[in-house]
Amino acid sequence: MTVVATRGRTARIERVTSESSVLVELDLDGTGVSSIDTTVPFFDHMLTALSKHSLVDLTIKSSGDTHIDVHHTVEDTAIAIGEALRIALGDKAGIRRFGEATVPLDEALANAVVDISGRPFLVHGGEPAGQEYHLIGGHFTGSLTRHVFEALALHARICLHITVIAGRDPHHIVEAQFKALARALRAAVEQDPRVEGIPSTKGAL
Repeated sequence: MTVVATRGRTARIERVTSESSVLVELDLDGTGVSSIDTTVPFFDHMLTALSKHSLVDLTIKSSGDTHIDVHHTVEDTAIAIGEALRIALGDKAGIRRFGEATVPLDEALANAVVDISGRPFLVHGGEPAGQEYHLIGGHFTGSLTRHVFEALALHARICLHITVIAGRDPHHIVEAQFKALARALRAAVEQDPRVEGIPSTKGAL
């Protein structure tokens, strides 16, 4: 993996394996501008929403062994996004640290809570029975949603709770979760002018 940290709260990650090739460029202080091409159309849609509603600028170019399954490309892209988040956050001085959002999408409703804690943890629940088996957009299996959040939390080193409160349509259920994550992440990574130094009694995150 090649990691490049540039000026400000930005990062560039290149991750190449025998299964995929991923490039991620990220700016925490952006305006939600994105250019996403993972070769998995529904995942592109979710990551575009993640960028738009978090105000994190994202450029992503991924390719992989999708003739076998899209799993590797999706998961490896999420790993690279998580690494980019961790690098761009730096020492986390001055951030709000916590973020929470509840977002509807028609009949679906999802809640996300983020703690930029330095301790990776995921709690994910509430999806209706069978959601993990749905094939959305012809490529994206519902079970990949949790895989994305796991990889993101682990590699960004954040604590993430996502709960589906309501939902019937598989597309809406996934999209509500990504949008809730986006809004919670936006609040958590935002700089708070009242915060001096690291927002932790330990002095480190």
